[in-house]
Amino acid sequence: MSASLPSCSAPARLHATTRKKTCRWIWIMPKAVSNASPIIHLSKIGQLELLREFHREVLIPPAVLREVIEQGQGYPETPLIERAVQDGWLQQKPLQDENLASLLKLYLGAGEAEAIALAVQEQPDVLLLDDSEARLVARQMNLRVTGVVGVLIRAKQEKKIPSLKEALERLRSEAGFWLADHFVQRVLQVVGEEE
Repeated sequence: MSASLPSCSAPARLHATTRKKTCRWIWIMPKAVSNASPIIHLSKIGQLELLREFHREVLIPPAVLREVIEQGQGYPETPLIERAVQDGWLQQKPLQDENLASLLKLYLGAGEAEAIALAVQEQPDVLLLDDSEARLVARQMNLRVTGVVGVLIRAKQEKKIPSLKEALERLRSEAGFWLADHFVQRVLQVVGEEE
């Protein structure tokens, strides 16, 4: 039994997805802010371009740029990320006020803290975060949050990837991204890939 796609007015059934819809499963999200994890993990499985397809611009704070480019030197995915920066759709944006980021850095990593602070500053359509503690903080600040799994779910629903199951398996095996088996099964049921 496969799950059918809900109409535009139906609420999301997974916390991994966020959407602003104009009609059935077409999302318009011109601006996103991202932490390093979604960028790195999508690059590792060859799906970084999904961010470009879903967002006119993806903004990253200085700490994230350092993590994905400077600290990423020598990793095979780094040239893909560098090209995205050169092409201009992945853009570093400075923080106008460092105070919030400094406070958040007491509890979160530098990238997560600056990404949340940048999202508060820029008010994007979505904030891309994978860390569960950072996601909780962002939601408490009324920010829309999704992560690498949410991006892949959207890609499956918009037929940009043939198999979510295959993408999640690659995310686990090639990118070293941890996902609980029961979560994977639930996600696959929602998109109709498993019963």
